[in-house]
Amino acid sequence: MSLIFSMAAFALVASITPGPVNIVALSSGARYGFRATLGHVAGATLGFVLLLVLMGLGLHEVLQHWPGLTRVVQLGGVGFLLFMAWKLALDDGNLGAAEAGRAPSMFHGALMQWLNPKAWLACVAGMGAFVADGEARLVWQFAAIYLVICYVSVGCWAYAGSFLRAWLGNPATMRLFNRTMAALLVASAVYLLLP
Repeated sequence: MSLIFSMAAFALVASITPGPVNIVALSSGARYGFRATLGHVAGATLGFVLLLVLMGLGLHEVLQHWPGLTRVVQLGGVGFLLFMAWKLALDDGNLGAAEAGRAPSMFHGALMQWLNPKAWLACVAGMGAFVADGEARLVWQFAAIYLVICYVSVGCWAYAGSFLRAWLGNPATMRLFNRTMAALLVASAVYLLLP
């Protein structure tokens, strides 16, 4: 039972702490509402769990043989974060136009996880801590625990954003919020480039 509790605690800390996926969930919840953001939440969860399973079943060995792949993923993630920041910074803040736009899709959420170095680090660290021998049963057990906790954690960020929506009804306030979220994404990207 203590292994399951330890896995759950690790999954919660890694999933609920701020990061690019959670910042986008918060921003999308504020812009488009909670229900419209659930696709992003589901995609981010499924994308992460797929990465976790693949890492547990041997992807980490491929990365050890070709360390350049890790750098490619990191640079792709930085580029994607900067693109998302740019889109947020250019948003006019008019919530009435939210109907014309679309919340991040399920595919978008999954892609964000695959380009998110925080997700890669969480997968490597989690599998190293709990499934170092690659035992398939433990890989799937950890993935099942992570599935639930990650979905609820990212969903909490989306819900918090939708809760803030009432205070962000003024376009000027929404623009400030969006630009703050954009700055956080840029800060995440810059942090990823540091040695």
